[in-house]
Amino acid sequence: MIRLLLAEDQSMVREALAALLELEDDLRVVAQASRGDEVVELAREHAVDVALLDIEMPGMSGLDAAAALHTALPGVRIVILTTFGRPGYLRRAMEAGAAAFLVKDAPAARLAEAVRRVLGGERVIDPALAAAALADGVSPLTDREREILIRADEGGTQAELARHFHLSQGTVRNHLSNAIRKTGARNRAEAVRTAREKGWL
Repeated sequence: MIRLLLAEDQSMVREALAALLELEDDLRVVAQASRGDEVVELAREHAVDVALLDIEMPGMSGLDAAAALHTALPGVRIVILTTFGRPGYLRRAMEAGAAAFLVKDAPAARLAEAVRRVLGGERVIDPALAAAALADGVSPLTDREREILIRADEGGTQAELARHFHLSQGTVRNHLSNAIRKTGARNRAEAVRTAREKGWL
């Protein structure tokens, strides 16, 4: 019997997924979480084989929960389930240790098959997302532009960014302007969002 943890903040969606998975003879949902920060503890407590994680959850995102789970319990296989079929999320999920990435509108039979395949050591990725991730290519951002965008996402003025990186405000402004231009954004918040979606941050 394959022991599953299902983490999804919307209770109706979570219960529907659990009911569908329980129809399979070899699958059993032994734990459910509504928050990302519950994942590691529940996985350990219930000795799960596979964790199915939504991306958008309170407490901790599914991607951060995947990374924490992969570090704490590397034997647990991770499947990311999401409404957000973005190439950047796919890249971040793989970096976090996920073995599969599927969009929620995939048929239940495909999800059950993905669970079995990841337990057998395979990786399962939505084909359309894999193609889109490859099409996005390598990040055009320099290491410094990337670092400044990440820090900018956490808040702070240009003066605070300049102090943090030991740079002049003019240099920080130039790096931010370059990053905004390269992402095709109109402002730094949009640049951060675009870069994250494309997996450049």
